[in-house]
Amino acid sequence: MEKDIVNIGKSVVIKGELNGSEDLTIEGHVEGTIQLKEHVLTIGPNGKIKAAVFAKAVIVLGEVTGNVTASEKVDIRDNGSVDGDIISPRVAIAEGAHFRGSVDMQRKGAVAGPAGAPKPAVPQATVPEKTQSQPQGTPQRVGA
Repeated sequence: MEKDIVNIGKSVVIKGELNGSEDLTIEGHVEGTIQLKEHVLTIGPNGKIKAAVFAKAVIVLGEVTGNVTASEKVDIRDNGSVDGDIISPRVAIAEGAHFRGSVDMQRKGAVAGPAGAPKPAVPQATVPEKTQSQPQGTPQRVGA
């Protein structure tokens, strides 16, 4: 069985929404949204992406600016760059790669928490008690 792989050459510029139902390699420039829900997206070494990306797997050898969501894996290879948040159950960042953002590695089907479960306690800021009493209306000196 031969796998369909489409290439977008390095001289191609796409602005808008890119949807597909086959694996895709991008060497050009794409701005907007990329959706390949059940397929692999490869951003080649010459690829420059400014987009929200949704795919089964994303392999980055070029530059991505924007959030990346993958149902299986995000792989940032050597010299690859991602500036944005990643949501994927598996994330690999090679030595020499660049990444700036946050990573959410929640597994498929996982919910933020059971519906009836209480949320974990968040520490509340406390106000220290006054050690000396001052008449009301008198400014309190703070600092040195």
